Amino acid sequence: MNKNELVSAVAEKADLSKQQATQAVDAVFDAISGAMAKGDDIRLVGFGTFSVSHRAASKGRNPSTGAEVDIPARNVPKFAPGKSLKDAVNK
Repeated sequence: MNKNELVSAVAEKADLSKQQATQAVDAVFDAISGAMAKGDDIRLVGFGTFSVSHRAASKGRNPSTGAEVDIPARNVPKFAPGKSLKDAVNK
């Protein structure tokens, strides 16, 4: 499912126009992205948890040359599915 299909599904289930559904989906994505950019976790009971994890700097190796490469520290987004989502997927 891509974003357009998601917007269509939201519009149908919530009885909204596609424009309203697009605004709603974009607002949800913006809220999640904004909270994660600040380092906050987003817990949606039954669905899952979006969180930010810090990955420390490390050394890597270029596979073609074998040269050592510095990999900088960074924050990475993570998602842990909730029980209801796991159950729905495994029906």
